[in-house]
Formats: sequence, structure tokens, C-alpha cells
Amino acid sequence: MKVAVIGGGWAGLAAAIHLTAAGIPTTLFEAGRHLGGRARQAHTALGPLDNGQHILLGAYESILALMRQVGANPEQLLDRYPLQVRDNQGFCLALPDWPPPFNLAKGLLAAKGTNLGDKLRTALWMQGLKFRRFRLKQDQSVSQWLDAAGQTGPLRQRLWEPLCLAALNTAPEQASAQIFAQVLRDSLGSSQGGATDLLLPKGTLSDLLPTPAQDWLSKNRIRTGQRVKQLYRDTSGAGGWQVDQEPFDQVILALAPQHLAALLPDTTALPLPDYDFEPIGTLYFQYPAHAKLPFPLLALQGGMGQWLVDRGQGCIAASLSGHGTWEQLSTSDLAQALHEEIAPQLGLSPGSSLPPHQLIKEQRATFSCRPNQARCPQRTPWPGLWIAGDHCWSDYPATLEGAVRSGLHAARLCLENR
Repeated sequence: MKVAVIGGGWAGLAAAIHLTAAGIPTTLFEAGRHLGGRARQAHTALGPLDNGQHILLGAYESILALMRQVGANPEQLLDRYPLQVRDNQGFCLALPDWPPPFNLAKGLLAAKGTNLGDKLRTALWMQGLKFRRFRLKQDQSVSQWLDAAGQTGPLRQRLWEPLCLAALNTAPEQASAQIFAQVLRDSLGSSQGGATDLLLPKGTLSDLLPTPAQDWLSKNRIRTGQRVKQLYRDTSGAGGWQVDQEPFDQVILALAPQHLAALLPDTTALPLPDYDFEPIGTLYFQYPAHAKLPFPLLALQGGMGQWLVDRGQGCIAASLSGHGTWEQLSTSDLAQALHEEIAPQLGLSPGSSLPPHQLIKEQRATFSCRPNQARCPQRTPWPGLWIAGDHCWSDYPATLEGAVRSGLHAARLCLENR
């Protein structure tokens, strides 16, 4: 059996690795020059930078296992921190290195920037969610859900809304409450030790999976810089598929949803969900090497920015999730506004000069994770044709873990149907 995997992002890599490990000849097609899709290293004037910030959690078991499989040691490539949610206005929820659920109880009790009543309401709310296994009676917006649950105190503004925007890349007023609840299930509500830990790359995202995966897969065929133009079923009697006139027995389409229709045999036989998309902007600043945030992850309240990530050696990444006023600003104006928010957190004077900076923007970074959003199925009406991608994994919003799990599942479908 020969399999073609079309798309070299994290879903396609996961599928190709799993099939190769099972002894299946696999060819990976990637239109770009580099593997990794929307989570890879980009070469910029400031040096190698990620083309967007992706925060990994200890709960991302599939990614960690896949890294180990291709020889990438998570303990060497990732810095692990017990979760802290801090902001620039004094709020801090820090989870101790205790087993769950005691870590969350202690973190809530000791949280700064909120009051005891709000802490108790939140603790009871979380317990109720666990009792209901994080299943809601109906999907609605995160804002509506928080209103109905009485989550209207400081923790809403300082914890739940920032986490929602970071995890779903969709504003709470439009974001799916059910998907957010599932994110909480596998993080703050998890019974797994270390599930809430932050895992921050010491280098770039390419170091974690795309580069070691390329080396590991080198014995098979990897075709970067090759955009597949034709995919059709072989009706000559041999069966299977023709990928740009090359025969394969099965095919996995690990593509962004907007690129699927061009390769599907018939979109009327498989109507695709109508996705809206959200952008992500990442503005990198190169401050003096000694500049450092109090914790590597910091939320910004009351300004233009949303999250800061300390990449070490003075490199600070400001993340801008979803649609907002930041999209209307020039790069220089946006950089100046963010610098004025960042400088006090680094102990710099408000009038300090603007450091070297680099903006990386993904216009269609994620699908908009709305209530009751239909997802693309991984099975298709055509034998031997499967779909993978974060937009297929209905448990999660657009995350790297969802992409990897969908790629592994598509590979397993191939093996079951060989």
C-alpha cells in the first residue's frame, strides 16, 4: 500500500510519521518550502522567529509522544512552568506544583487581584462543571455562559475572558462556550498531574517537530515546494488515486479548510462547513538581553496588546488574537503603542526608544470557533480518501494538539482500510 499525505503542517506530519512507523510507504507533499504550516520557524531581520505564538500545555500528550518518536526530547526543547496567569494590573493566579485538584484550589485561594466571594463562586462553578463532565445543556457564546453562571466578578475579566481569547482565538462574545469548557476540562479541570503546566519552546517551533520529523522521514519521500494540482480516483480497474498522475492507494488531505474544495472530487457529495477565520498578529521586540518579564507569560489589560511571551535574551513577543483595532494600525504605530505597554513591565522608562521589531501576521490563522460550528468530517464518501487538520478535531479549537490528533486518527483510518 502507498499513501500520499497532502499538506506538511502538524496534522500531515503526524499522519506521515504514524504511517511510516507502521511500515507504509508514504509520500508527503507540501506546497511551501518548509514543513510546519502555520507553526514553524520564519527567517526575519531579527533572526529566526516563530510565525506565530503557540503555547503548549502539559496535557498535550499526543504532541509530546510524537516529539519523542522522532527523537526530539521535550525535556531538552521545552521549558516547563507550573501555570501562572498574571497581568499588568496586579492580578496573579499561580498554581503550585501540587497534584490536582489541590493545585487549582490553592491557586484560587491565594489569587491576587480578586475577592474572596469571587473565588468561592468560581470554585463552586468549576466543581459543577466537573460534576456535569464539562457538558453544557446547549452551546452559546462564552459571554452568555459566564453571565448565566454568575461569573461577573474580577475573575471573569482577568482570567476567563483572556484565557478564552488565547485558547479559541475568538472574542468571548462570539466564542463557543462548549469548546471552551472542553479546553478547561483538559487543563484546569484535569485530574492528570502536570496537565496545566506551560510548555514554552526554548528555540523555535520548527525545533519541536517539523525539523526532526523531516530528518526522521528522510528515508521516505518528502516533496516540499510542490503544490498538488490534481487529485482524482483511478477508474482504470486498479482502483486507488492519482495525485498529479502518480498512483497511490490512499490519500490524506491535511490542508487548511479553504484549500480542500480545489482537490475534492465533488463538493456536492461532501459539503464543507462554512468557516469564518480569525487573524493572529505577533509583534516581536528585541530589547537589551538583560530585559526580562517577571514570568514568561503576561496578560495585558486595558491596552492594545493581549499577551506577552518572554522568548529570552530580551526578545519579547506581543500576541494579538482575533479581529480588533490593531489591524487598522501601521506597523510603526502598532509597535509604538505596544512598546509603551511593555516597557513598564521590563523596568524601562516610559520614554525609552522603540527597539528593533518585527511583525508577523497570519490573516487566516484559525477558524472562528463559534457556537455550534460544524466541523469537517475525517471520513469522506470516497474509499481511501481522508481529511485531517485542526478544523476536523471537534473536541478542541484550532490548536496544535488538535491538528496532531486528527493526523494520527486519519493515519489509523488508512491502516484499518488497507
